[in-house]
Amino acid sequence: KFLIIRICKYFIHFQSTFLIFAVIKHIGVKMADTIFKKIINKEIPAEIVFESDSILAFRDINPKAPTHILIIPKIEIPTVRELSGKEHGPLLGEMIDAANIIAKQEGISEDGFRLVINCGEKGGQEVYHLHMHLLGGRQMTWPAG
Repeated sequence: KFLIIRICKYFIHFQSTFLIFAVIKHIGVKMADTIFKKIINKEIPAEIVFESDSILAFRDINPKAPTHILIIPKIEIPTVRELSGKEHGPLLGEMIDAANIIAKQEGISEDGFRLVINCGEKGGQEVYHLHMHLLGGRQMTWPAG
């Protein structure tokens, strides 16, 4: 355990989150479940608006727009940095398809909406489980954040 902490501190110093997850996965340490994993497992409630075999979407509990939905894969992917186009392309496509379906359900498809994926602390990511924000129901401004 002490070795794991020292390795993580070393990698954090060099800001290499990807390597931290690779080391932890390699040595078999189970990370604590994120709130999203607990929602996927139905351990905590959420207002689910869409579900498929690989995707789950639910209302954000701290909305930044009249419509604010989080679209997540059911598999654990901490950040965009762990994605590979070849491996995860179909999953990302399913997330986009889900966003379009939900936008129609929510009545925001025609007027327009925004999709956002944050990556890492400075990118605004708060939960380290890949997720896409679907925002709509008001005029979006630019620059964002």
